[in-house]
Amino acid sequence: MRRARPGAPPRGTGSRALTSVGAGADFVGMPTDQTLEQEPVVTDEQRTRSKLWHITLSVSGGEIPLKEVRRGLEQLAHDHPFLLTSRYANDHAEIRYWEEARDLHDAAAVALRLWGEHRSSAGLPPWEIVGLEVIDRETYHQRVAEGYGPPPAAPVGVHPY
Repeated sequence: MRRARPGAPPRGTGSRALTSVGAGADFVGMPTDQTLEQEPVVTDEQRTRSKLWHITLSVSGGEIPLKEVRRGLEQLAHDHPFLLTSRYANDHAEIRYWEEARDLHDAAAVALRLWGEHRSSAGLPPWEIVGLEVIDRETYHQRVAEGYGPPPAAPVGVHPY
């Protein structure tokens, strides 16, 4: 026996199905003779497609021993294998990776939360974000093909500057 709210979808089914309801005869936006031939309802998920965004996040702060910086970045890469590469010094670091998001705003929001949300779990230095670049996949590949910024990432992993 399943326990749930009446009308609630079973667990693990994702979003609820949407149905279309015809507008009344007094609806101003559509002539009454077309109410039976409505277009199907399209959900936001179907309308919005995510894209890949190349993220470069730069952080900086007080000096920390290199071993601690490396260990924190390696832990972050282990916890989140989407990271492409990290470069570091004792007072700054740069993280580069691909993010899948609906638009630039969503990709930037996720990137801006990355460092702070994982500071304690990965043992990252208490540095602040000092730079963020978010570019779409096409722009990234165009830049690389034309020979100007950002240079192709160093081999995947955590590397000193």
